[in-house]
Amino acid sequence: QVQLVESGGGSVQAGGSLRLSCAASGDSYSSYYMGWFRQAPGKEREGVAAISGGGTTTTYPDSVKGRFTISRDNAKNTLYLQMNNLKPEDTAMYYCAAGRNGLSFRSTSYNVWGQGTQVTVSS
Repeated sequence: QVQLVESGGGSVQAGGSLRLSCAASGDSYSSYYMGWFRQAPGKEREGVAAISGGGTTTTYPDSVKGRFTISRDNAKNTLYLQMNNLKPEDTAMYYCAAGRNGLSFRSTSYNVWGQGTQVTVSS
């Protein structure tokens, strides 16, 4: 199975942008559905974007729709999350995840997780 390593987190002011990356190593990366999740202190983990193996289908919750864009480069085994117009409520640890159970925002649909990258948005 794949192993995942996130990067690109940091601190930005509200209205700013960040691009997260998730590098995958291992076999058959393109066969995995991929997702981005986030977890703020004291809150449950929530999905913020998901993408099909070929990259043709994506989905977002209303909280980030129009601001976040998920994409993947299967030739580079890399997943991305472009985050624009960031808000203080976007502050969280962000995780990428891989699974084979279809597009989903349920954590249980993914069986491989990265270690996370912190995003902090100040007002």
